Amino acid sequence: MSEIILPDLESTRRWAREFAKTLRAPVTVALHGDLGMGKSEIARAIIKELRGENTVVPSPTFTIVQNYDGISHFDLYRITDASELTELGLAYAIQNDITLIEWPDVAAGMLPRDTIHIYISSCGVDCDMGRKIEIKK
Repeated sequence: MSEIILPDLESTRRWAREFAKTLRAPVTVALHGDLGMGKSEIARAIIKELRGENTVVPSPTFTIVQNYDGISHFDLYRITDASELTELGLAYAIQNDITLIEWPDVAAGMLPRDTIHIYISSCGVDCDMGRKIEIKK
């Protein structure tokens, strides 16, 4: 597992844009972290890097999934039953798209072995609004 300290929101966005350049479909990225840790910001930066800075990227908290021409962005926060994931198109996305999943625990049984897991947490008082990113492949 590799660990990266990002001291502020802009450095987190820069890191996500660089990370986006390494992604090729089909690939699944599971974004783990508490509320407010930056899962949506990382997903938004990835999508904008790959689909253009002017791409409108709303949070999928209420729609649960947003699609961007080969990128699927899921927010599974409100999903309590894994059986709902098939209806949402998660299996199709995993097989075909760059798939970004916030709150991926409910989908653990569907995630491919080569899923990239990104764990986001606060890096403590030493870096103010920064984040610690741990990547497990």
